[in-house]
Amino acid sequence: MPTVRVLPHPHLCPTGVNFESKPGQSLCDALLAAGVPLEHACEKVAACATCHVYIRQGGASVPPSNDLEEDQLDSAWALQADSRLACCVKLGDTDLLIEIPKHSRNHAREHG
Repeated sequence: MPTVRVLPHPHLCPTGVNFESKPGQSLCDALLAAGVPLEHACEKVAACATCHVYIRQGGASVPPSNDLEEDQLDSAWALQADSRLACCVKLGDTDLLIEIPKHSRNHAREHG
């Protein structure tokens, strides 16, 4: 099974996290199942860009973004060439290195 490695994030996973993932699962679902409280204000339907992540390694192994994802990414904070919406990324058979941006588009983050 492929491994997802998440770089440290000051609030969501201060020490980073590594976990095995199931191919075909969304990256957002995999992160949530691993205990990383990634924001997903639209309930994972690619309508808000709050699950914005950077795929630092392994991005070529996941299907490319579609027009809907690209439209939402335009409104993400700190967009970069390797930006993706975690709800749109379907995991494959290759390990991924993920970085979660320091800021989110969500103005009312739910804690808990």
